[in-house]
Amino acid sequence: MPAIAPPDPRYSETQRRTIDAAMDLFAEHGVSGTSFQMIADAVGVTKAAIYHQFKTKDAIVLAVAEVGLSPLEDALAEAEQQPTPEAQRELLLTRVVELAVARRRWVNALQGDPVMIRLLGSHDPFVDLMARVYMVLMGIADDGPTERMRIAIISAAIGAAIVHPLVVDMDDDTVRTELLAVTRRLFDLPD
Repeated sequence: MPAIAPPDPRYSETQRRTIDAAMDLFAEHGVSGTSFQMIADAVGVTKAAIYHQFKTKDAIVLAVAEVGLSPLEDALAEAEQQPTPEAQRELLLTRVVELAVARRRWVNALQGDPVMIRLLGSHDPFVDLMARVYMVLMGIADDGPTERMRIAIISAAIGAAIVHPLVVDMDDDTVRTELLAVTRRLFDLPD
């Protein structure tokens, strides 16, 4: 099975095979619809081998999220090195949209799965990452209620748009181009 995300030094090669299989299964069946046995079967090992790597299903979910979001962390780090807030916003917006479009199924699972939402909503590294991402995208220095609500709306719009029934038959290039045009307007960036 090909890796869905790039290598991550936080996890061994064996754990990465489990994470990649779980990521695919979560995208197809949701977290609740995926069992340890299904993950073990996909990897070709026993359920005990999966338990040896990850003690709980929540641990697998968080590992999937960490690996799946590592390209976003990289994009944010690259954007934060840009010389102006406008350049930061442009680079990060482009990368966010590219990542979302390239991983439509996974983004849908991330945003729509109740277990994933519950775990990530209380996982400080995820909350902090997303706050930083959208603070750069929106060019804000404060994350008060108004800014947080705007961030949530725009994040939901991007995630929902890439899997909406009206666009599921569109090729990635078209979705990427159209989504970038719309989100540039939402973030007050030039076309």
